Amino acid sequence: MATIKDWAKDDRPREKMLIKGVDALSDAELLAILIGSGTKKKSALEVAKCLLSTCDNNLGKIGKYTLTELMQTDGIGQVKAITLLAGIELGRRREKSPVVKTSIRSSAEVAHYLQSRLKDRLTEVFAVAFLNRANKVNHLEVISEGGVTGTVADPRVIFKKALQHNAVSLILCHNHPSGNLQPSRADEELTIKLREAARFFDMQVLDHVIVSEEGYFSFADEGLL
Repeated sequence: MATIKDWAKDDRPREKMLIKGVDALSDAELLAILIGSGTKKKSALEVAKCLLSTCDNNLGKIGKYTLTELMQTDGIGQVKAITLLAGIELGRRREKSPVVKTSIRSSAEVAHYLQSRLKDRLTEVFAVAFLNRANKVNHLEVISEGGVTGTVADPRVIFKKALQHNAVSLILCHNHPSGNLQPSRADEELTIKLREAARFFDMQVLDHVIVSEEGYFSFADEGLL
């Protein structure tokens, strides 16, 4: 029977995990386990390092890769690319898992909550966090999705959802894929429109937060609400 010492080169990250635990593995080693096997000239670990080099060793950028883009790395075919995308999506869904309702106490917490959910979007999306009386998020929903430069939010859809989720207050949010965090005039007008409409339902718009990978912009912090 083969021992761990006899394992193939491609299996050595697994060996390290067994001996030292998953926390001891590098990003490349974790990717290598998902990749599974290498080529005649490269081990799975070397293929993983090549993949990381395409995005300056930034896992966040890999999270934005399409199936075709993953397959551009030598040693990653369709099956391996699908496995990688599945692993990425599981990590993304884990962040979204509503096991414990998130309590919102500051714009920074709102931004962190939203960045984990919207950071990999390549187009602009408008979402709303529906909060209860304890300022905990009952539900977060993407209301609309547009292009790279904008999206449209329908107030009727927003308040229908708010009533369905027993919301007492709302936090409006959208991402800017370009990285520019400054709100447009349309962003400001929509915020005012929704703030005024919320009063008819005895609800309150607590904030409108724009997020990107670089940071966030809070209407409440800037005195625009």
